[in-house]
Amino acid sequence: MALTGGRIRLDRGHDGRVAYLTLDHGKYNIVTMETRQAMADRFAEIDADEDIRLVVIRGEGEHFTSGGDIPGFMEMEPVDFTDLGQNVTAPSRSPKPVITAVDGYCFGVGFELALSTDIRIATERSEFALPEMRLGMIPGSGGTQRLARLIGLSRAKYHVMTATRITARQAGDWGLVSAVLPDRAALDAEVERVVKTMLGYSPLALRTAKEVLDKGIDAPLYSGIELERKAYAMLRSSHDFAEGVAAFGEKRAPKFQGR
Repeated sequence: MALTGGRIRLDRGHDGRVAYLTLDHGKYNIVTMETRQAMADRFAEIDADEDIRLVVIRGEGEHFTSGGDIPGFMEMEPVDFTDLGQNVTAPSRSPKPVITAVDGYCFGVGFELALSTDIRIATERSEFALPEMRLGMIPGSGGTQRLARLIGLSRAKYHVMTATRITARQAGDWGLVSAVLPDRAALDAEVERVVKTMLGYSPLALRTAKEVLDKGIDAPLYSGIELERKAYAMLRSSHDFAEGVAAFGEKRAPKFQGR
């Protein structure tokens, strides 16, 4: 059964191991303040559910999302904005891998949401933008910082300061998205291919890889390598590693348990 809240639909697939979060709010899937909190609420449910291994975020209809509810900003007090990005960037704090499937517009807070996920896959017609400059504002949910780390400071400054859109081709060339597909059907097929691939791996190893990559990227190289080394040693004592080695030797598919 699908759960709804803040215009976000939560469905489960692959025997309950994959959570599909769908933005569903009209033609452009506007992200309201309620939607922001609902994203955090959905991830709280997902993170607490040990059966769920992966998360996929997508948009219903023609566009992923055109961004936030602009008039809604004026209903908030300035102090309310100090922790604004904490809810919509819940994917970055989830221990589970999160994939974003982008088709059409991916603007504003929707782009920041996608930037906070682990893998982004898009269609050729997709466009990405942080248009806040047009409103006399800057991105406030991690957009400036995550974009600069992904595409470089110079490119990020240009696209933030001019509010210029990033095409799907540019996003692919710059590593902002992992793959660019011709249409929605191909996008859905590629997402499912990635999902099935990752479901065949150890949940423990996937969570560890995400943590090491996220925490190591902002650390000095030596510290990142040390983090990686210790995580590797931890996995060496896991059931999943022993199972993977045994399955390799016996030429069979491993049965990972996430421990």
